[in-house]
Amino acid sequence: MAIGGQAIEWKWCRWRNHQVRGFTLIEVYCSAGLEEKARTLCTAQDFPFGGASDDISAMAQGYILYLDPQGLSLRQTGRKAMGPVRCDFVGGSAHHRRLYGGGKSQAIAKAVGIKDKVRPTVADLTAGMGTDAFVLATLGCRVTMVERNPVVAALLADGLERARVAAQQHGELAAIVARMALHPGDGVRWLELLPADERPDVIYLDPMFPERKKSAQVNKTMQAFQQLVGDDADADNLLPLALAMAVHRVVVKRPSRAPWLNNQKPGVSMEGKSVRFDVYALKSLAGRLKSEV
Repeated sequence: MAIGGQAIEWKWCRWRNHQVRGFTLIEVYCSAGLEEKARTLCTAQDFPFGGASDDISAMAQGYILYLDPQGLSLRQTGRKAMGPVRCDFVGGSAHHRRLYGGGKSQAIAKAVGIKDKVRPTVADLTAGMGTDAFVLATLGCRVTMVERNPVVAALLADGLERARVAAQQHGELAAIVARMALHPGDGVRWLELLPADERPDVIYLDPMFPERKKSAQVNKTMQAFQQLVGDDADADNLLPLALAMAVHRVVVKRPSRAPWLNNQKPGVSMEGKSVRFDVYALKSLAGRLKSEV
């Protein structure tokens, strides 16, 4: 499947049931006129195609993927459904963060080692919707995003495609998305197959946060992802391999009061209001002068 001229290879196993390896299978619907593109998506990733429909309010499917002229989105069907959830690197919060995000003074920038002209290469093994990867790419890092959940990976790929189209009119955005690459699949498997000379300077982990006790505090988008994706119960398994494969450091983003990943104490923790960045330093980044900004 080509995304903005870049080939994306989907390596999911064949799905014959509603759940395979813990991943929930949901149907893809589309607005009239986009059937061919929707079928291409379904064929590439083995999603079932539900057909074309311009009115999904009467459906009782729970969650679906919906393709319309605005792009691919996660939709909730039925009464009192939430609005569409889509990956957006062009407008909204991404646009604001790109213009006013705080630059190198941001906690995430300090955590991965951005300083002066140092721009480490980063592998985000739990990419989600690419929010943190976009921030790092905006700051000049080349970021490889790995996402194992097929639904989330499909939303992320669509967001990248739309960003690359928009970037044709915006040179700054073009430079940012050119530094972002997507690999749909499991992070452990990706690391195991990674050639030694392609090891990233920094491996970044942001496992799905455990569900909060007070559900009213969780916004609707996060509620949808918690229901669809669930917690990354096996996240502890990523840290030892990440420490073995990263060249310079591993960074783990955690809720402020969450335990250390794999119960392993970091060298330093950078605290924020609601999250912290645990940094496991392996080797100095002083010699990595790769600034592109």
